[in-house]
Amino acid sequence: MSKSSSSKTSKTDWPRLKAMQDKDVTLSDEHPAAEVQHIVRGIVRQGLRPVPPKTLISLRVDADVLAWFKAQGAGYQTRMNAVLRAFKEAAG
Repeated sequence: MSKSSSSKTSKTDWPRLKAMQDKDVTLSDEHPAAEVQHIVRGIVRQGLRPVPPKTLISLRVDADVLAWFKAQGAGYQTRMNAVLRAFKEAAG
């Protein structure tokens, strides 16, 4: 069994990356452009407490309610959770 390296030395060529311009970056299906929302989420999470794990449940909701949340785009389950959390916090 091989052990993974515990070396803290980066093998990244930072000067080359810093010198790169947008035209030098090749995008593909495997390596698409990063979405700003994803990058910001990672920056915002730095230094914060870890997010507690979610609990998987089976929940029955009205079809029109689910359709409305899904129509808002990706992340509809996260938005549904945010609405439930806001209700919980408002109720005290």
